[in-house]
Amino acid sequence: MAYKDIHAASLADPESFWMEQAGRIDWMRPPTRALWDDRAPIYDWFRDGMTNTCWNAVDRHVAAGNGDRVAIIHDSPVTGTKARITFAELQDRTARLAGALAARGVGKGDRVVIYMPMVPEAVVAMLAVTRIGAIHSVVFGGFAANELAVRIDDAKPRAIIAASCGIEPGRVVPYKPLLDTAIGLATHKPDTCIILQREALRAEMVAGRDLDWHAAQDGVAPADCLPVEGSHPAYILYTSGTTGQPKGVVRATGGHLVALNWTMGAIYDMRPGQVFWAASDVGWVVGHSYICYGPLIHGNTTVVYEGKPVGTPDAGAFWRVIAEHRVAALFTAPTAFRAIKRDDPEGRLIGDYDLSSLQALYLAGERADPDTVVWAQTKLGVPVIDHWWQTETGWAIAANPLGIEALPVKVGSPSVPMPGYDVRVLDEGGHPVAPGTLGAIAIRLPLPPGTLPTLWNAEDRFRKSYLSHFPGYYETGDAGMIDADGYLYIMARTDDVINVAGHRLSTGAMEEVLASHPDVAECAVIGVADDLKGQVPLGLVCLNRGCTRPHADIVRECVALVRDRIGPVAAFKHAVVVDRLPKTRSGKILRATMVKIADGATVKVPATIDDPAILDEIRVALRGLGFAATPA
Repeated sequence: MAYKDIHAASLADPESFWMEQAGRIDWMRPPTRALWDDRAPIYDWFRDGMTNTCWNAVDRHVAAGNGDRVAIIHDSPVTGTKARITFAELQDRTARLAGALAARGVGKGDRVVIYMPMVPEAVVAMLAVTRIGAIHSVVFGGFAANELAVRIDDAKPRAIIAASCGIEPGRVVPYKPLLDTAIGLATHKPDTCIILQREALRAEMVAGRDLDWHAAQDGVAPADCLPVEGSHPAYILYTSGTTGQPKGVVRATGGHLVALNWTMGAIYDMRPGQVFWAASDVGWVVGHSYICYGPLIHGNTTVVYEGKPVGTPDAGAFWRVIAEHRVAALFTAPTAFRAIKRDDPEGRLIGDYDLSSLQALYLAGERADPDTVVWAQTKLGVPVIDHWWQTETGWAIAANPLGIEALPVKVGSPSVPMPGYDVRVLDEGGHPVAPGTLGAIAIRLPLPPGTLPTLWNAEDRFRKSYLSHFPGYYETGDAGMIDADGYLYIMARTDDVINVAGHRLSTGAMEEVLASHPDVAECAVIGVADDLKGQVPLGLVCLNRGCTRPHADIVRECVALVRDRIGPVAAFKHAVVVDRLPKTRSGKILRATMVKIADGATVKVPATIDDPAILDEIRVALRGLGFAATPA
C-alpha cells in the first residue's frame, strides 16, 4: 500500500490498524482491543493485554534461535575500548541484574532511577528494570545534583543504578559525588544504590546503602520476565517544564512496544540483523526509543557510542563508526552535522572511509536547516531524512517513511504525518488555517500508541499543559504550516514566533536564510523587546573554521540576505558573530535563555546546559550591540 492509503486507514479505523501491528510483538495474553476511550480525553492502548518489554527486546530473539546475533556494539573512543554483546549474553546480563534488584525488594510498579554514561550497562539496567515490571527513570549522567534530587523526590525510587563516573574528551566527570549530594538534598531516600565502578575513577561507597554492580549480582537467582498490563508504565522520562518543575512523561508498555517495532521497518526501513545507530544518549528520549528499545525489539544491532561527532579524535569520528560496524542507518541531531561541517567544510575526511553500508541519515531533535541537509546529501550520497517528534510522543509525528514509500524530499520539511497522527495547523481560536499559513501545530485526539497517556502523578497538569488550549487536540507547542501537498514545516516553538509591529514572523525562517550564507556554520534567531515594534529579531551566527573575513562584512551580508529573502517586514537589523551557541547536552539551542539575557531579565542557568560559561560569552556579545544584558 502507498503511504497515503496507510495513513488514511490508520485514521479511519485505528482499531484495526493497530491491532494488526500488535500481532507483531509477543503477548503473554493478547489484548482484546487496541483503543480504550472510556476516560477520554485520557486514552489507553492495549490495556487488557499482558506482555513484557524485556522479553520482546531480548528473550524472544533468543527463543527464536537468534541468540548469537549481536545485540549491542559498544564503541568508546574516549576510553579506547570496543565490545560486542549478543542477544544471549544480553539475556543473561539483564536476568542477573533484574535478580539483584528483586533480591533488594524491587518489584512491579517500583521506580528505579538510572544515572549512567554511555556504556552497555546503561541499556542492561533499563531492560533489567522492565524485566521485573518495575518502572525506570533515566536521568542524564552528570546532571546537576539539585536537578537529580528533584527527580528523585518526584519518582520516589526504591533503588538507584549509577556509575562512578562519566568520561568526556579530556576530562573525567565524577557521578557518585553528584549522586550522594542529590540523595542528601532529596526528601525521599532510596533503599539501595547499585554502582558500576569504572577504572577511570572509582567511587567511595556508603555502607549499608551502596552495592558494587558485580557484587550485587553474586549468588542471586536470575529473574524471569514478569508479564504486565499493556497500560502499565515502562518508564518515566522527565522533560523541562515551564514552571521549573520537570514533567514526568509516562510511557505505557503495550503501545511503546507496538509503535517502536512498527517504526523500525516502516520509517527507518530496517531489516532484523542490520546495524542501527542513534548517536544520542540514553538520558534523552532518542536514547530510550532508538538506542535501547526500538532496535532491540525489532531484532537489530544497536550502537552505544561514548564519544563526540568531533574531537574524538576528529570530524571523521562518525564515518569511522559507520565503516567499522557496517551501520545501515544513522540517526542524530542536526547540531552534530553542523559541528562536523564546521570542522571539515569540504567533507574531505569522508573519503577516508567505506560508507557503502549506509542506507540513510535521519535527523531530529531540532530544526534541520536546509543548508545542513543539502551538505549531508551531497557529501554522503544517501537520503537525508528530517523527521519531527517530541519526548512526549516517543516516536515520529512526521517523517518520510522509507520503509513504506520513499516520498519526494522537500528540504526544510520533516515531510508528512505518520500513521495515527491527525495533524492540524490552528489559529489562536482553534480554527484550521489555510495551507501555507503559519499557526499552532496540534494533533487531533486520540494520539497513537507509544505516545504519553499522562504525566507521572500529575494528570491535571497533563490536561492543562497539552489538552486545554485546543479542546479535542494535543497541543504540540510548535508553530509551523502545512503546504498544499500535505508536507509539514516546523518553523519554531510557539514561544519563538515573534510579533514585529503586528506581524507574526517565524524565527526559523530567518535562521534558514542566515544558514545559507557560505561562511555561517550555525545560527540562531531570537526575538528581543523593542519599544516601538514590540519585538525585533536578533541573529547570532557561528562561522566555519578557518574563516578569516571581517565579522562586520559577514554581519552586513547576513542582514542584507534576510531583508532580501523575507523582506523589510522582518525588521532584521541586528546580528552578531559568536564563537558558539548555548545548547542542552542533546544539542538544542537555548533560545529562551538568550532572550532573557538580551532583555535584561534574571537568568537561571538551565540544568540541561552543556557549558554554562557560554552564557557569559553571549552576554558580552549582546552588550556590544547595546542590549541590556544584566548578570545572571
